[in-house]
Amino acid sequence: MSLLHLLRTSNLLLQSTLALSLYALLSLLHIPVLFLHALHTYIHPDDVPAAPTSANGVRAAIRRPGSDPDPKPRKRSKPSFEFDENKAQIFRLKLTHAHLQSRLYFNQFNAAFSSTAIALSSLLLHRFLPKSESSGIISNGAIIPVLLGFATVCRLLVFITRVSFERSASKRSEKQLSVLLGFLGFVLGLMIVLEIVPNFVIGFGFGFLDGFGKFLVAGLMGGTAGLLFMPAGRNARSFWLGTDQIRCNLPIIHCGWFARMLLYANQLLVMFTSLLWIGPFANILVNMNADNRKGANLIGDVDQLVGNVGMSKSDFDKFRVWCLLASGLLQIITLRSNLQMYLNEAVLSWYQRLHSSKVPDLEYSRAKVFLHNHYLCLVVLQFFGPPALVLLFLGLSQVDALELVLHLVLSQECWACKDTLSLYPIDEFQFWGKLHLPMW
Repeated sequence: MSLLHLLRTSNLLLQSTLALSLYALLSLLHIPVLFLHALHTYIHPDDVPAAPTSANGVRAAIRRPGSDPDPKPRKRSKPSFEFDENKAQIFRLKLTHAHLQSRLYFNQFNAAFSSTAIALSSLLLHRFLPKSESSGIISNGAIIPVLLGFATVCRLLVFITRVSFERSASKRSEKQLSVLLGFLGFVLGLMIVLEIVPNFVIGFGFGFLDGFGKFLVAGLMGGTAGLLFMPAGRNARSFWLGTDQIRCNLPIIHCGWFARMLLYANQLLVMFTSLLWIGPFANILVNMNADNRKGANLIGDVDQLVGNVGMSKSDFDKFRVWCLLASGLLQIITLRSNLQMYLNEAVLSWYQRLHSSKVPDLEYSRAKVFLHNHYLCLVVLQFFGPPALVLLFLGLSQVDALELVLHLVLSQECWACKDTLSLYPIDEFQFWGKLHLPMW
């Protein structure tokens, strides 16, 4: 028995061993905590009591020798407000394991980080393991990355939904805007699936779905847009502070030059990757005549350059995949910078309140600092969830066995409904032979 055959038959064992080993390693070494270790947070100290007074509340006074012990009563002046410097203090400290464990949604972040790392590692291992078309998805080990990927996607969606409905984590106006954006996303999605928007703009259609399927897809579009509004808003505010767009000139607020470059690169790459699925922009980069080498003499005609210059369709598809991968990874890399800017936002509020008037009211900044510390892990989930979903969907799209699962679901629906058997005008044996991927 050759070594290659042993590797092919042991894919399931390798996938299981990797998943269990990573789970034990992440739990023992506290990798999710190390990912956030040494970030700076801020706290207000407790109020320092004023100077001690006598039992009857009268302060001791010093009189000159020979002065009248019973001075004449004087007119009382208006009480002057004195600024208490003790309430204006703010302390900076580094986050440790003990600090993070006491934060709300810490267990959810720990579970999301660990499950995402395990699922992505399993998908990456499946990408490079030798596979045989004669063996099924269980022998190939493809069943493990597919199940882990779908389970992690569902878990992340549940966590993002929970934190979006947290009562005190965001303003009421943000929640209202989220609902409004979800409704607008549903309307736009309905226009896309009903092909009101031309196909040349989006680049793909939903003609194979029935009425209920189109309505369901539009609902998913609207729900996703509504849920991701608040993470996108936090990301925008972190970018605004990290790149010092408000010109506050406070080194403690904005990032250093390297982190600032990463923030700029992240925003530009996200926008560029999104444009790759817009038809008019994608047509500029794709050469439709790359195979027959036509269009070489059309360089002088500017109107005919679109579709005649650029990369081939297959290379463009690979380019989009690499852009998605780079975008997801770069968002994970800049997560610490975004989270630090979220914590620095409380410091900026404290600084603005401190210099707003001669007698500043620091209760608002004290509450803001407390809430930013209390909902730290909630914000981490909002920063971590979207790029993790991008990487998971990208990894699942590269699994060949996922096509078999989708065909199985569709075939079960077709076999249950006799009217739709025309979608697969082949018998059961021809169906399995056409897929080239048997179940076992």
